[in-house]
Amino acid sequence: ISIRDLGFSYPGQSKNCFSNLNLDIAVGTRFGLFGPNGAGKTTLMHCMTGLLSYSHGSIRLLGNEIAHHKKAVNKLFGFVPQDFSLYQELSPVQNLEFFGAWSGMRSGAIKKKITELLEVLDLADVKDKQVHKFSGGMKRRVNLAIGVINDPQVLFLDEPTVGVDIQTRHAIINYLKQLNRNGTTLIYTSHQLSEAEELCDKIALIEDGKIIINNSLEVLLAEH
Repeated sequence: ISIRDLGFSYPGQSKNCFSNLNLDIAVGTRFGLFGPNGAGKTTLMHCMTGLLSYSHGSIRLLGNEIAHHKKAVNKLFGFVPQDFSLYQELSPVQNLEFFGAWSGMRSGAIKKKITELLEVLDLADVKDKQVHKFSGGMKRRVNLAIGVINDPQVLFLDEPTVGVDIQTRHAIINYLKQLNRNGTTLIYTSHQLSEAEELCDKIALIEDGKIIINNSLEVLLAEH
């Protein structure tokens, strides 16, 4: 991902969220975007995924300008939002079938991927149960499964472990590491710096819409 001179402000706000923001994220990175609540993490991620339209600058994902090639780019990435993006009245299997078809996958590929995800995310025993009956941690697992159903090359995760128990948190982080070993680039936001050492190999700290630190975890730990 290459971000150049990004500018964005919400309608009706005189202050820009970002002014001439620049950031590069290399293929295969486990990239953490950290900062306090309100720093601009989610807004930046929504710009990177095309959910928000920026006023000036450029965001290129695997060579594609987000603002101009949204449909083509959508098949390249997955997105796990902070809020649950699923149908509560459906089961995990039904949710995954729907989102798999929506992303353009063939039925055979969907079925195979669902079997894999149910097993690795420990959802097999509740695969036909309505999601609204799940705990918050179990819903997080379904949310994650939906984000990776299409085998994305780049996976955006907006605080995917917020509000979960320790067991679910470890399960999610271990699965994300496995995805990364298989070639998926991870872009991860959180305000919990304790998760940086466990998951990320490169980190940017954002405050008030500005990148104030951007370096490898190894260098940051040595310097601070």
